[in-house]
Formats: sequence, C-alpha cells, structure tokens
Amino acid sequence: MTNPRQPTLFIPHGGGPCFFMDDPAGTWTGMAAFLRAIPASLPAKPKAILVVSGHWETRGFAFTGAATPPLMYDYGGFPQHTYDLRYDAPGDPALAARAANLIRAAGMTATVNPARGLDHGVFIPMKVAFPDADIPVVEMSVDRDLDPALHAAAGHALAPLRDKGVLILGSGMSFHNMRGYGDPRFTTPSEAFDQWLTTAVEAKPEARETALANWADAPAGRLSHPREEHLLPLMVAAGASDQPGTQIYSERVLQTAISGYRFT
Repeated sequence: MTNPRQPTLFIPHGGGPCFFMDDPAGTWTGMAAFLRAIPASLPAKPKAILVVSGHWETRGFAFTGAATPPLMYDYGGFPQHTYDLRYDAPGDPALAARAANLIRAAGMTATVNPARGLDHGVFIPMKVAFPDADIPVVEMSVDRDLDPALHAAAGHALAPLRDKGVLILGSGMSFHNMRGYGDPRFTTPSEAFDQWLTTAVEAKPEARETALANWADAPAGRLSHPREEHLLPLMVAAGASDQPGTQIYSERVLQTAISGYRFT
C-alpha cells in the first residue's frame, strides 16, 4: 500500500510553553486551535514527522538520532509545571539516517546526533497538534550560517521523504522580534512584512525561492527578524515543494501579525 504524499508546513510555535499556561486574555487560543486542526488537514496519518526547529543551530545540518528522544526545557522563568511537561513520542533513527544521507547526496553537510533531545520548538507545538505522541519525531537543525538558499536546497533534498509518509514541518515564527510582540509600534511594520511574506510564499516556486532568498530586503524584513533563525524553517518547508504555498493561519498575536503556511 502506497503512502499518500504529505504536504509540508510552516507553523508558529508560540512563546515558550505558552499553550500550557493560564491564558485569561486568550492570547494563544487561536494559535492552539490552528495547531490542533493540523491532523485533520492531512491526507493520512504521517508515518513520521521531521520537524525543523529554529531553536537548534549547528555547523551543517543535524538530525536527532535517539530512539527515545528526551526533552530539552530550553526556556526560562516559567511556572514549575512547564518543566514537568512530557512528550514521549518515539524517535526514528532510520529516518534520521535517511534524511542525513539525502542532504549529503545533495552536496551539503549533515550529521546525526544520537544524544540530543527535542527542544521546545518541537515538543510544545507537537504536544498540541499530536497529543497522543504516537508518531515518531525527528528534529532537524538549522545551519548556523543562516543562508536562506542553503535551507531551500536542504528542502529540495528532503522532498522524497514526503512520498514515504513523512510530514516535513518547519517550526518557527513568521515574526520574531522579542521587543516587538507587545509594542503597538510594531503592528504596522509586522503587517507589511506579513503581507510580503504571504505574497512570496504564494508565488510560483522559482519566484518564491528568489524572493525568500532576499527576505531581508522585504518591507520591515530586518525589523521583523533581527536574526533569522526562526524564519529559516520556512525555507526548508518551501524548498521541499514544487507548488505555490498557501497561507493557512493568520492572526494578530499580541501586537504583531503571525502567519502559517502549507505547501502541497
């Protein structure tokens, strides 16, 4: 039986363990609802999920290779219960090795780290979207040189995994300036960048790739991403598709525009 081809996604993962804290203002309600709706939007239950996290930077690309990956509570200053959260999804060492081989075959550097756990850019949104933790999860790093074209090329290399039932998921934030989230002066610039980003994502792949490679020249580009590690997972998700993308989530969170995207 063949596996339906999985889409690729770029999702926002929120702020720290935000979905598992008291939220009387409902700041994260819409984002959590978006994440919970992901499984029903897929053509089939994924065989595995490859998550590119903006919270892991390496020389070249790296993949978690543990059969039972631990969790990394790489956030600070939150209530104690958020350090007791569990997400006991299995790893997939074979998928990690296959992904690394695909990257190497395309002329890039890739390693498998058998000890590293899943950071909060992975286990927090996965705990919302796939709470049963019964799908193997492999985390992928971003390259510390932060080259958008390199990350698109990595996506190209990983695209065959989609036909094996693997969901490639970029986990980051379409806007990531920590000073801006609560500052109304950032609302209009964030909306300008968000509009530009959505237009770029929805363009034909060749034009999309050119636009995303030059994201820093976009309206409010550097204001929206003083450092681009949270945007690069989008480049991988887009690079793994030869079709225009679609905006599937859009919301003003705190004072800034945030989006999510799907590529078929």
